[in-house]
Amino acid sequence: MRRPRPPADAERREQITTELRREQKERRDGYRERALKLLPHVCASCGREFEGRRLKELTVHHRDHNHNNNPPDGSNWELLCIYCHDHEHEKNLLAGHYEGGTAQREELAPSIFNQFAALDALLPSDGESKEKESDK
Repeated sequence: MRRPRPPADAERREQITTELRREQKERRDGYRERALKLLPHVCASCGREFEGRRLKELTVHHRDHNHNNNPPDGSNWELLCIYCHDHEHEKNLLAGHYEGGTAQREELAPSIFNQFAALDALLPSDGESKEKESDK
């Protein structure tokens, strides 16, 4: 059995955090700047236009959800406003796309409820219906 590693000291943790933030910023700025040059500044979902200070509300959405797939022609990107971007990810999360690629859904057992079960008691039997007809 492997022994757990001792936690990194504060200096090493700070170094790792700084490195991760720098790499994330480079990756984000790289494809974001390219997407803003290639694509019109319009949300692909709701159609709102963005310019000036509001341009920061426009985000780059990866269609295949792979942030490392950044082709030079921008074919994996679409610009979405922050609201539509959140909605897109929530929609996919609810559909189960982030659970191994396919939705992992349990098979539901068939229902045993029968909405017509008590209907026979409410309807008159054949003998009762003939009696009512003869009374008329």
